Amino acid sequence: MLIDSHAHVDGPEFDQDRSQVLERARLEGVSTILNVGTGDPQSDAFERAVVLGESEDFIYTAIGTHPHDARLYDDAAELKTESLIKSSAKVIAWGEIGLDFHYDNSPRDVQQAVFAKQLRAAQRCELPVIIHTREAESETVEILKTEYASSKRRGVFHCFSGSETLARAALDLGFMISFSGIITFKKAQQLREVVRIVPLNRLLIETDCPFLAPIPFRGRRNEPAYVVEVARCVGEIHERHLDEIGEFTTNNFKALFKV
Repeated sequence: MLIDSHAHVDGPEFDQDRSQVLERARLEGVSTILNVGTGDPQSDAFERAVVLGESEDFIYTAIGTHPHDARLYDDAAELKTESLIKSSAKVIAWGEIGLDFHYDNSPRDVQQAVFAKQLRAAQRCELPVIIHTREAESETVEILKTEYASSKRRGVFHCFSGSETLARAALDLGFMISFSGIITFKKAQQLREVVRIVPLNRLLIETDCPFLAPIPFRGRRNEPAYVVEVARCVGEIHERHLDEIGEFTTNNFKALFKV
């Protein structure tokens, strides 16, 4: 029993064969997928994600404005997001949100302001948050300490590819850490050492599909069935059987998202 804690199966990359992709996931033992809706918050991207979650019994939904699109986030986008959250019990998280100083698709000051604003909104909705951070480790931690310290819910640093320092800060803040197919890459030894220090009761696995397909599927479109390769790699690092990794990560997901 495995859970893909972060996927983008509502995207156009899956429009031609989505049903087959979902069936392959079931056959590999994937019991739950958290589909994360991203895109222009003023488009129908979030609605598309909510509709998918409502139509599939084993799919839950998260919605939130990615740092790439922070320049498009305004009061109307926030009201719309909150309204969609209230419209469906299948929406269980606000995200992915955070900072991305690698691509800088939105100005950094705007990213930081929108990140803080969405953290406050997530607290109003009493939802955990899904954090995206790239080349902005100290800024991400500082905003979480400032804006999220009093929150009753925590969240997850998704598709973790950061430093051991960031991992320890995330754990100290009470967050889960989720790893993707990146940990299977040959040059990811330093990241595998980070996996080693994360306690099994604080760890999640994901595909982040259609991106970052793990070995032996690297170079192809990623899909939820491949989360088994992430689980297998975590098991090798922690010297645990695949079934144990499935049990730990499933229980962690249920505890975090209250499902």
